[in-house]
Amino acid sequence: MKRVFAVNGSPRRNRNTAALLDAALQGMQEACTEEIQAKRIDLYSLTYTGCRSCFACKLIDGKSYGKCALKDDLAPVMEEILQADALVFGSPVYYRNITGQMHAFYERLLFPYTVYSRTRRDVQAKKIPTAFLYTMNVKEDEYLRDHYDQYLGLWEKFIGRTFGVVPLSLCAFDTYQFDDYAKYVSDYFNEAEKRSYREAHFAEDLARAEEAGRQLMKKD
Repeated sequence: MKRVFAVNGSPRRNRNTAALLDAALQGMQEACTEEIQAKRIDLYSLTYTGCRSCFACKLIDGKSYGKCALKDDLAPVMEEILQADALVFGSPVYYRNITGQMHAFYERLLFPYTVYSRTRRDVQAKKIPTAFLYTMNVKEDEYLRDHYDQYLGLWEKFIGRTFGVVPLSLCAFDTYQFDDYAKYVSDYFNEAEKRSYREAHFAEDLARAEEAGRQLMKKD
């Protein structure tokens, strides 16, 4: 059985980021030629912190060497994820970067496999294909002008190195944030333009996310 997970770093469980993650899971299910278990993990429904710097994951002959020793809602999730055959990470972009919950999750996921050794050998032996999905309020030209890729690409680099497979990545730009823009202070935006952009492009974003899921199932 193949096991695949989508990790939702958005506080919203039924909006843009979640929709892209669900599309990616659908793509993986469609592309898999054997039985598959697909699950979405909503980080904001869990209670956990980032790395506590206890270094139990690096203690020589320690019982938690190579894995996080903290026992909270994230602990069983980490156990599941490390058995995955593919992983998709999704986050809205706040201040040019991933959400705080996603950042804390990455700390917990990656630090146990960051070995303080000159050989830079990895504790994580299993190769796991990964993909990154981002939703953001800015338009593509702003994304390129302000070098958002430099902020987001750092985590992609770390995870690609840890799990041994070059990640896939896609962005959904100029997302529609509110059901009714008139209820919020938002005159910086043109609601009609944002609605028009969503109607023209979000279905394409979902299709790209679904295709990313299919591609993950083809990676070694």
